Amino acid sequence: MAALMLWLGGYAVACAVRPFAPCRRCRGTGETTLFGKHRTCPRCRGRKLRLRLGRRAHNAWRRTHEAGTR
Repeated sequence: MAALMLWLGGYAVACAVRPFAPCRRCRGTGETTLFGKHRTCPRCRGRKLRLRLGRRAHNAWRRTHEAGTR
């Protein structure tokens, strides 16, 4: 249980400090290869980064909270 809490704490810090991570599909290059041709990565649209899952959940929670407290 302590290891899980330590991991969650570390992930929360990582989401706060670096909210973007390299794209998993193109490995941060912005391009993928399909049938021998290079093309823009459809997942990150060539931006090379993606928003982390924890940060996406945090942003959704904040939007919901702010909408409910107006």
